[in-house]
Amino acid sequence: MSDAPYHAHIYYSEEQGPAARALRDRFIGAQPRVLFVGGMTDRPVGPHPIPQFEVHFREDNLAEVLTVIEASGLRALVHPLTEDDLADHTTLAYWIGDPVELDVEVLDPPGMNQGVERFGKTDF
Repeated sequence: MSDAPYHAHIYYSEEQGPAARALRDRFIGAQPRVLFVGGMTDRPVGPHPIPQFEVHFREDNLAEVLTVIEASGLRALVHPLTEDDLADHTTLAYWIGDPVELDVEVLDPPGMNQGVERFGKTDF
C-alpha cells in the first residue's frame, strides 16, 4: 500500500438519507481515518447525477474505508486521484453496489484541466 490519494463518492436516495448521514457522521469521527468529508449534496453535481457525498483518504486506508462503505448498504464509486480525471471515474474506479451512469462529458480528458482546480487536491 501507499499514501496515494483516493476519493469515495457515496450515493443515496431520499429514503437512504438517514443511512448516508450516519455513514458521513462515522467518517467525520475519523473511523476509519479519512482526510476530508464533504457535505451531503442533494442534487446532481459534476459527473454525479444523484445525491452523494465524498470522502478523501489515502490508499493505506482503502481496505478499511471499503469495508465501512460496504457494511452501510449504500452504493459508492471509489477511485484514485490521478492526473487523469476521466480514468479516475471510469477505468480506474471501483464500484460498491450498482454503478451510477456518470456524466463523463464534464470530466477533464487525460492531460487536460478545464480551468478548475482538482477538488480536494490540496487535502493530500
